[in-house]
Parts: sequence; structure tokens; C-alpha cells
Amino acid sequence: MLAVVTLGPAAYLLVTSLTPLTPVNPDTAFDFSDPLGNYRQIIATDEFWDSVWVQIELSVVTVVTQVLVGLGLALLLDRPSRFLEALRTGFLVPMVLPPIVVAIIWKIIYTPDISPLHQLLAWLGLPIHSLITDARTAIWAIAAADTWEWFPFTMLMLLAALQMVPKEPQEAARIDGANATQLFWHVRLPYIRPTLVVAALFRLIDSIKAFPLIYVLTDGGPGGATEVTNYYAFQQTFNFSYWGYGSAVATLMVAGVFILSLVVNRMGGEAIDD
Repeated sequence: MLAVVTLGPAAYLLVTSLTPLTPVNPDTAFDFSDPLGNYRQIIATDEFWDSVWVQIELSVVTVVTQVLVGLGLALLLDRPSRFLEALRTGFLVPMVLPPIVVAIIWKIIYTPDISPLHQLLAWLGLPIHSLITDARTAIWAIAAADTWEWFPFTMLMLLAALQMVPKEPQEAARIDGANATQLFWHVRLPYIRPTLVVAALFRLIDSIKAFPLIYVLTDGGPGGATEVTNYYAFQQTFNFSYWGYGSAVATLMVAGVFILSLVVNRMGGEAIDD
């Protein structure tokens, strides 16, 4: 069953990437006269490399922010308290919402006419323009929405790791006069480092799948400012009907994710061994 639903479509994607398939000319589905033509065109296309750079920028910003926010909240919630337990449950809401619902929520937040945020800022005398219609701020707006949706993932993993840190080294450090900062850097952080690495690497892989947010909020704009690689492949395939070319872009993305998966497996294993 896994082979049918996974390997079958992947093989078809690879085969299609070797053809200039377009629905305008169905016979191109069997045209293997230039199997590497799509890949040569990709390498020579500036739009593709621009989308790769946008993806790198978005991934770096979201992963770093999610790890820092998740770690900060995990440290705050790592206390025995019924109130904090209830608050911890509330923090999980963004992660369990369907991605399209999250995108619609942030669409409302970023639309000045109906946004509570814009109305509050206007009331405070600090009106701002729509963040998703400005090329300078659109990528940051997407990053903020993605961080809100996925910081609970890193928070949960790091909170679980913090609660598994042995009590004896912490008590010994306190007796020796260590303050809270020293206790974290020299005792708690070394224990949670493997979890920190694994959480960051998993979020790095998942950051490539920010399609729903971009589709609803910016449609890849303005001016391609938020057109990441998977959205570029989507536009080439479904908007311009270049199915073979879009399949080649998607194939390169699958290869990239596979390489990242190997990195996750290796670095995660090394971190756990350490």
C-alpha cells in the first residue's frame, strides 16, 4: 500500500520531469527526446533561483524564531502549576488547527479594513500599511504567521526534554551558588541540546511546506517577494500548464528534502550519542 500511494506517484513525477509535457499537446507525455531539457532550463532560470533564495530566507527566519520562542516558553512553563498546565494546553491550539484556517485567520489580521490589530494601532496613533502588500514586509508577515502556527511543536519537545533533566546536577549547581542563567547554560542546556537540534532540523524540513499561508495571504507576491520554490512549481504547473517543467522543479525539491532528511538522521543521531 505504501508503495502504491508513495513510490508510484514519485516514479510518475520523475518520468514526467523528463518530458516537455503540457496538456495543450498530450503527445508530449511520451517525448523523451531531451530528457534533461527541463533541468537545464531550471538551472538557467533566474526565477527559480530567486524562489530558492526566498525559501532559504523564510526557512531561516521561521526556524530560528520558532526555536527561540519555543525554548523561552518551555522555560516559563517548566514549573508545577495548574494555571501553567492550562496555559500550556492553550498554546497547542495553533498547531492543531488546519493550515488553511490559520491562513484565513492571518488574512483577517493583515487586512486593514477588518483587522483588530490595525484598528488597535490606528487607535494608538500608529497606523501601518498592510504588511502582505509590501514587498519589504511580506516575507516577514508570512514568517510571523508560520511561527505562530508551529512554535508549539518546538515548545512541546523542549518542555518534555527540560522535565527529563536530572534533579541532582541542578541541586548541586544551586548549592555551589549558580544563578538561573548559569544553571541553564551549564547544566540544563547540555541535557536538552539533542532535542534542540532534532526539533530545529525537523522544523527546517517542514518549513518547505508553507504553501497554504502563501497561497491565501500573498499568492506569491507582491512581485515574487514570497514565491518560494514549491509555489513556483505550483504556478508553472497549474497556472502556465508546464507540467513537465513543474515536475522537474518538484523532483529537485524531493531530492532536497531527502538530503535534509539524511542530515536530520545523522545530526540527530550524533547529538543523541553526545
